[in-house]
Amino acid sequence: MKKRLCLALILVMSFALAACSNNDNNLSETDKGHSASDNSNRAQEEPTEDSISNIRIKLTFNKEEVFIRMYDNPTSRDFLERLPLTLTFEDYAGTEKISYPSNKLSTEEAPLGIDPTVGDFTYYAPWGNLAIYYKDFGYSKGLIKLGKIESGVEKLQDINSDFTVTIEQVD
Repeated sequence: MKKRLCLALILVMSFALAACSNNDNNLSETDKGHSASDNSNRAQEEPTEDSISNIRIKLTFNKEEVFIRMYDNPTSRDFLERLPLTLTFEDYAGTEKISYPSNKLSTEEAPLGIDPTVGDFTYYAPWGNLAIYYKDFGYSKGLIKLGKIESGVEKLQDINSDFTVTIEQVD
């Protein structure tokens, strides 16, 4: 009985490891996660200066204000249509502040992922959460840039508990 149980466990573990293994050995680091069919209908990996819009939003929390310049992409436009919002943010991994809006945002024309930097206002499609980076982080598949903090990112770094943020578009 023990032998059968061990054999069954080994089989399950083997299948799990095979399913989770990365099979991109032939691709360069920049090509991983991309295929010819993916690239033909996808937006650029990183927003360019041309994709920055004139639209700004304001985050108000703890008697502080942070202004974000939004990018012009379908996910950002979907987010802007939902404003104003009041959301609770929490710290995640000592790198970002995250919140879960009630409904997922559009991922139409979204890149496969991005390499976020300090001040990036993003949407993580797999979990359906917003993320504001106050530290740099590595490439994340499923992450979409919504905007960039113009000033005040340091106001987020020292908040250690959950906090409520009002988000509204400004002129």
